[in-house]
Amino acid sequence: MSDQLTIYTDGGCHGNPGPGAWAALLSWRGHEKMISGFDPETTNNRMELMAAVGVLQSLKRHPMTITLWTDSRYLQDGITKWVDGWRKNGWKTANKQPVKNKDLWELLVDLVDQHNIQFEWVKGHSGHPENERVDGEVQRVIQAHAS
Repeated sequence: MSDQLTIYTDGGCHGNPGPGAWAALLSWRGHEKMISGFDPETTNNRMELMAAVGVLQSLKRHPMTITLWTDSRYLQDGITKWVDGWRKNGWKTANKQPVKNKDLWELLVDLVDQHNIQFEWVKGHSGHPENERVDGEVQRVIQAHAS
């Protein structure tokens, strides 16, 4: 069996901002585990980031080789293309504006540095089984807290 950990993440909210949730499906050595979290007042982008932060915080083994799948270009591009520039610019964007969600980006950078992670993008709501499962968990968690 492979020591490769595969993770699928998603985040969302009802209203933006509004109540939101994140979920992550971990697949390792033939076993799967779903984890999730809730925030009563958040944004979609924060929940996409929290999915990656939350799942990486949950790992007990360090370092691991991980493929993390997301349907968020914000998450994928942020961690693979933009974050180094933001850090060099004192957490400012190319337009000299403060980076939104800096607290979560800083956490994510620290967590990513502990592992060997490849970030991959999957088109959301396209019938991809694992992506649909994490999206369903996000919706379930939001509904559970709404009632």
